[in-house]
Amino acid sequence: MKITNKACAGTREKSDIAVWVAPGDAGIQLSVTSVVEQQFGTAIRQTILAGLTERGVKDAVVEADDFGAPDFVIRARLEAALQRATGEETI
Repeated sequence: MKITNKACAGTREKSDIAVWVAPGDAGIQLSVTSVVEQQFGTAIRQTILAGLTERGVKDAVVEADDFGAPDFVIRARLEAALQRATGEETI
């Protein structure tokens, strides 16, 4: 999957996450900030990286600003951002 433009999905509200995806040229560059960094920072990163791998993303800049989002919300926001960033948005 080729990222062609910068896109975002999600909000900065309780139990949500804002995910930005932009084109990159040096592999996956992931930056995560979270209100629950101490407890779940590693799990958040693993969820995002797994989602990128599943979609075949090899080069991208990904930023996530988490406010306690559950795993399924992280995956949904990442998927929406990827669809927007690749022009595959179906809505």
